Amino acid sequence: MTVRAILNSKGHHIVSVEPETRLSAAVKILSERRIGAVLVLNQQRIAGILSERDVVRVLGESGAAALDQPVSAVMTRKVISCRQGDSVGAIMEMMTSGKFRHLPVIEDDSIVGLISIGDVVKWRVREFEHEQQALHDYIKSA
Repeated sequence: MTVRAILNSKGHHIVSVEPETRLSAAVKILSERRIGAVLVLNQQRIAGILSERDVVRVLGESGAAALDQPVSAVMTRKVISCRQGDSVGAIMEMMTSGKFRHLPVIEDDSIVGLISIGDVVKWRVREFEHEQQALHDYIKSA
């Protein structure tokens, strides 16, 4: 099972903001779309990622005044990515050891998707359910 399978199931849509976007506007996007992170793109290149965790951290440090800051002042700059051919097991390990929940998918220097740990868990549960059904059917037919 690969990242490609997850993207084919969930879609390739990416929500992004520009580095100069105000944090308040980015928070509104997160809230309206009910998502946990947005990519920060500068001329179609990843400049960073802004997650709920980044927002909570800066609000805890600076209070409501942080909402007037540009996203570039708050975002996580070191963004780890994966490829469509990577195994789901490998990205689960990456996310767990790196303690992050969102992973951009890059192919040929282009962003082709963004997956979350929730997408991975949903895919794994679906896979286990299919396996369970196949075993049930096998046992029933024997």
